Amino acid sequence: MNHQDTKTPREGPGEEWDAMAKVVVDAAFRVHSELGPGLLESVYEVCLAHELGKRGLQVERQVLLPVVYDGVKIEAGLRIDLLVDGKLIVELKAVENLLPVHKAQVLTYLKLSRRRLALLINFNVPLIQDGIKRIAL
Repeated sequence: MNHQDTKTPREGPGEEWDAMAKVVVDAAFRVHSELGPGLLESVYEVCLAHELGKRGLQVERQVLLPVVYDGVKIEAGLRIDLLVDGKLIVELKAVENLLPVHKAQVLTYLKLSRRRLALLINFNVPLIQDGIKRIAL
């Protein structure tokens, strides 16, 4: 037995998620190149959902995310901005700088939804690649 055999394989998001994330990133580039920075988050949300739909992905907007606390399901008003193909969380921002609290929010959404991969996209940047963060559990 070698060292590789002793490792417990961790199922990551995998190639399917990576391909989906690539499509989302490409669509975000398209939206940003057309609109630029400076608009409201809700504008980018609608446009990105439209762009993803054109690319054949199923997109749900403002998906309610309940909190289970002490065995009780609580509707606390949490919403996932975009849920792509029922798997990939896309959280959008239009802020001057992404803060640690934004990443913490996405991590919490991943945990609560039991999903593995999210993209945090800030459209309020001169270069969109500077505003995209991939977050995986």
